Amino acid sequence: MSIYGVSFDLVGKQPIVLLKTAEGNRYLPIWIGHSEAAAILMKLQGATAPRPLTHDLLINMLGELDVEVVRVTVTELRENTFHASITIAQNGNEVEIDSRSSDAIAVAVRAHAPIFAADDVIEESAIEMEGDEVNEEEIVDQFKRFLDEVSAEDFIEAEVEGDVEGEVESDVEDAEEED
Repeated sequence: MSIYGVSFDLVGKQPIVLLKTAEGNRYLPIWIGHSEAAAILMKLQGATAPRPLTHDLLINMLGELDVEVVRVTVTELRENTFHASITIAQNGNEVEIDSRSSDAIAVAVRAHAPIFAADDVIEESAIEMEGDEVNEEEIVDQFKRFLDEVSAEDFIEAEVEGDVEGEVESDVEDAEEED
């Protein structure tokens, strides 16, 4: 999978990361929290924070311990919540660590690790765009325009506004259950 883009759900104003299969026109939309969206988007845009953010701190710690992030995998969809694992390796031993999908993706972006999704997750939740209706260049252009215009601060501002108004849930599982 590759990260196709980060956007907002127009109805609920909840951030979505859109993963695309390596082959074909299948897209996996994953609703995520504002903080995770900002973390993913910030790294995709090449921006850096003056001090390490949580995902940066994790990658720095793993590096100091000589641990490599091998891959992240969206493993299942259970009760409207995507689950993931982060596979790390140290001294030739691989260990899978349970993770929220949004955190796993934010880690993968920082570690330059590949992102996978279980076949049954893709079968159950992916959206396939096919035929003459799909204009790959147009979709890419739309996301590029969005990425050019949006910043990590937009997600942070949306989270603050939502918290003040009581409309945005910061817990990813709660947000995904609503859908």
